[in-house]
Amino acid sequence: MSTTVTESRLTPDAAVFREVVPAGEPFMRRVTKGQVFRILDLEGNQAVDTLFYSAVDPEERYDANNTIREQGNIYLTTGTVLRSNEGNPMLTIVADTCGRHDTLGGACSAESNTVRYALEKRHMHSCRDSFLLALAEWDNGMGKRDLSSNINFFMNVPVTPAGGLTFEDGISEAGRYVEMRAEMDVLVLISNCPQLNNPCNAYNPTPVEVLVWDPQ
Repeated sequence: MSTTVTESRLTPDAAVFREVVPAGEPFMRRVTKGQVFRILDLEGNQAVDTLFYSAVDPEERYDANNTIREQGNIYLTTGTVLRSNEGNPMLTIVADTCGRHDTLGGACSAESNTVRYALEKRHMHSCRDSFLLALAEWDNGMGKRDLSSNINFFMNVPVTPAGGLTFEDGISEAGRYVEMRAEMDVLVLISNCPQLNNPCNAYNPTPVEVLVWDPQ
């Protein structure tokens, strides 16, 4: 699949919020309708596991099936409307200098580390752990049952002719970003992936930056 690169007109100095998320750490924030939310890959090839929830009713959350079906494409890029489990638009990707993002590969966990790599990898930190830490700190009653299929921004997960998934070298580079306009008030939940066992982040987790702009 060819990638689509679309630059943003927004400048970092006009952002109303900026925060660097260290490698392996979680992040959670409310983004209001009309705001634009950017994830910036600071050093390249980092994987950013992300979930979105309605800030009004977290039972409504990002849904990969609805998103893929409505756009007729398994990859996410400029123009993709991220849809909820109720079919509503949650965010629209309005700029993307990476060109393709995964919504099938899921998040690493103790269980997947064991199955994919080795038994002794079970206790390595994982995105599922980061998600749960952020939800515990947010303290709004959300927990394990609220973890659904996530987006892996900047991650390269090709689908084989047989329908399987492979985890390949990332296609992002330092300074690339993906930018989304919120179509409703959303809670953004990020795990800046700590994975050391596959090439999604060149075996070297690195920080990313999150930026938010008010409606123009």
